[in-house]
Amino acid sequence: MRIDYSTVTEVPGHKVTHEQLSRMYHRYRFAAEFCNGKDVLEVACGAGQGLGYLARYARRVVGADYTEGLVRDAKNYYKDRVQLHILDAHQLPYKDKSFDVVILYEAVYYLAKPETFVGEARRVLRQPGVLLIATVNKDWPEFNPSPFSSNYYSVPELSKLLEKNRFAVKCYGAFSSIPKTAGEKIVSNIRRIAVALHLIPKTMKGKELLKKLFYGRLIPLGEEIQEGMYEYQDPKLIPLNVPNYEYKVIYCAARL
Repeated sequence: MRIDYSTVTEVPGHKVTHEQLSRMYHRYRFAAEFCNGKDVLEVACGAGQGLGYLARYARRVVGADYTEGLVRDAKNYYKDRVQLHILDAHQLPYKDKSFDVVILYEAVYYLAKPETFVGEARRVLRQPGVLLIATVNKDWPEFNPSPFSSNYYSVPELSKLLEKNRFAVKCYGAFSSIPKTAGEKIVSNIRRIAVALHLIPKTMKGKELLKKLFYGRLIPLGEEIQEGMYEYQDPKLIPLNVPNYEYKVIYCAARL
């Protein structure tokens, strides 16, 4: 039976925190620096909120996802602006050397065989191509796994996976995990307890009430992110050989 990932995906209409929306903007703002004038494939694009943003920079953007409903909704929104396909990330239906950039954001932990995807990404990339991966940091003290996840990676584990496939890897951290105010410390401690006791709801909709309680007013998620929605700060280069506890989000830029 096919898994429907729409219940654990940020889709238009969901109410999210400022930090959630800021993280989404940050991911695509980071990717845009690699995409100028390039042919770009985003695997596991979800409802496609970042595709239009990337299309302003790239020569061509293709979005793809495993969940039919998400692809259908993205197609209804983008019409002919962006190509969209349904696919399995383990078997990309594209010719060798078809793209300059392949993106996999917040999805590597859903893959049953991530090494197969990485090999496929290498196959469809042309020199000098780059594979961009973003993932929640499993070593973040407040980390909470998704119910459909297969395996989460530390920085050393993810960099090793990419290096085994002959990529040259750099990893970056974003969004500090260290609470700065008394209020943030209280929320952080409550969240840690809730994660430890398995009290966090499994679906995005289910989490909305808790988020409103702890973070205040939520924002309806739109269908496409916009330039300058949030202030952007470059992610920080981090060592590959040690787990990272300082950041919530990890990026890997893996070059051929």
